[in-house]
Amino acid sequence: MDKFISNIKSFAKDEEGLTVVEYVIGAALLVAAIGVIFTNLGTKLQNKLETAIS
Repeated sequence: MDKFISNIKSFAKDEEGLTVVEYVIGAALLVAAIGVIFTNLGTKLQNKLETAIS
């Protein structure tokens, strides 16, 4: 049981693992932001094309 607790404490103090998590969260936020931007851009472009065609 002491080995298990020691491993948990070691994992909690490991800053390299935290850095990886930060990069993953940052990448996910970037992908979400790009998705929102392109969705809005696509909608505006579609509206302009429909207006031009009409």
